[in-house]
Amino acid sequence: MFPFVCYDINVREIIDIVHTEQPMENRTSISEEIQRLKREKNAVILAHNYQVPEVQDVADFTGDSLGLSQRAAETEAEVIVFCGVHFMAETASIVSPDKKVLIPDLEAGCSLAATITAEELREWKEEHPGVVVVSYVNTTADVKALSDYCCTSTNAVKVVKSIPEDKEILFLPDMFLGAYVQKVTGRKLHIWPGECHVHAGIRPLDINNIRREHPKADMLIHPECGCVTSSMYYASSGEIENGHTYILSTEGMVNHTKSSPANEFVVATENGILYKMRKLNPKKKFFPVSEESICKYMKMITLDKVLRSLEEDVYEVTVPHAIASKAKLAIDRMLQIT
Repeated sequence: MFPFVCYDINVREIIDIVHTEQPMENRTSISEEIQRLKREKNAVILAHNYQVPEVQDVADFTGDSLGLSQRAAETEAEVIVFCGVHFMAETASIVSPDKKVLIPDLEAGCSLAATITAEELREWKEEHPGVVVVSYVNTTADVKALSDYCCTSTNAVKVVKSIPEDKEILFLPDMFLGAYVQKVTGRKLHIWPGECHVHAGIRPLDINNIRREHPKADMLIHPECGCVTSSMYYASSGEIENGHTYILSTEGMVNHTKSSPANEFVVATENGILYKMRKLNPKKKFFPVSEESICKYMKMITLDKVLRSLEEDVYEVTVPHAIASKAKLAIDRMLQIT
């Protein structure tokens, strides 16, 4: 019933895409035109922490997906240009229904969100009448609309703990996050076998090897937005060493690098975040757990595509009202849990 989704990813090809850049003078002129159009159209540009450096540099806000949507909703902007992946733009549209939401590349998807469809969730719910559905934020709007609660990896434990113990829970789609939550809460969960294609490749051996190379470094594990939930599970099960290990959101990771007295950090997440960390902490050193932890979908958006998005109002992401209202209810329930 629960087929795994396999992704044939050529990591070398992804790395080549990431390092293909416009000449500096071209990037400067494109960036200036983006800023002009942004002012003209009263737009706000959001960039997830995994975006390429030049896209992060033109953004008004960088951060994780839900936080970015919330920040955009607080602005007076009429247009949101979301430099991330598709489910993030959907979430922005749900949170800001009166704003026009654009994503510069429609092909920017999410391997984790793609592991479950609304129809698959309906069938799963039919097998468990009266169940409570908890969906990770890395899901489509259709799936969120069929859920009782959304969660991030940071608050997933709190969300599950808030549900009466006599209730049966379906947890989706990340199997590592589900296993972690089940272990921490002691609740028996029905867990969908989905995973993020980038982070599924990070193993305990990789983490322990680099920790031995940098024994004084803080170990940062990112628990949100296509995160290293597998590492969270391995840490809780004792398969990786826990000393100086911090499980944080992307912004939590960035903030930790600024406040920590440590001068070295081992980072277990998508490598795009290293740009922001190094920019804010030029005297500190950062080591990715794997040089190949790169999401090709996050790297699809370029300066040229951001410019075209503003010029031509492409590509608009809308969520039908009936779906958006139900999905927002699941998001709001999550936000009410402190």
